[in-house]
Amino acid sequence: MAKQAERSETTRKAIVTAARALFGGQGFHATTMEGIAEAIRMAKGAVYHHFGTKEAIFEAVFEDASADLVRQVRAAIRDEPDALKAMAIGTHAYFDACAQPGLAQIILRDGPAVLGWARWREIDERYFGRLIPDALKRAMDSGLIAKRPVEPLARLFIGAITEAAAACAASDDPGAVGRQHARAMQALLEGLRIRPR
Repeated sequence: MAKQAERSETTRKAIVTAARALFGGQGFHATTMEGIAEAIRMAKGAVYHHFGTKEAIFEAVFEDASADLVRQVRAAIRDEPDALKAMAIGTHAYFDACAQPGLAQIILRDGPAVLGWARWREIDERYFGRLIPDALKRAMDSGLIAKRPVEPLARLFIGAITEAAAACAASDDPGAVGRQHARAMQALLEGLRIRPR
């Protein structure tokens, strides 16, 4: 029984990997179940056995891409002890990663359209929802910024990043637009910093 479960999980991963390449390269609407099946040399019925719909495959791909994106952001901020600088570096890393064509297509363009805004936000919250509140709390606890309620401030920053991500998705040059927004976010964060008197 365990071997069957392992084979099933291996097949699911192969489907998600192939679908991620297709969704990232040509978008959700141009990708077909037949195309996904062909990419992994599998019968279309076998793909449907593991995922009932193309939307279900896309959601699994979106989760996979979100997990990769979180890993990239965490790797970028790993060695930065200053919470405000870490937030600025993390924002740069987020927009740099989202400028990669495949990720931009999946996370920023197709994600909200295919999943719907509520589901897109729910998944985004699961992967990214604690990063900003935790960083702001660390900044307050270490005396970098004044103590205040964390959640409202975090919501404002998350909203700003989400809006900037939408601008990147709509742009012909998401990398340049992302860098502009990341610099603006850095300025906002530094504006919160308590300056020595």
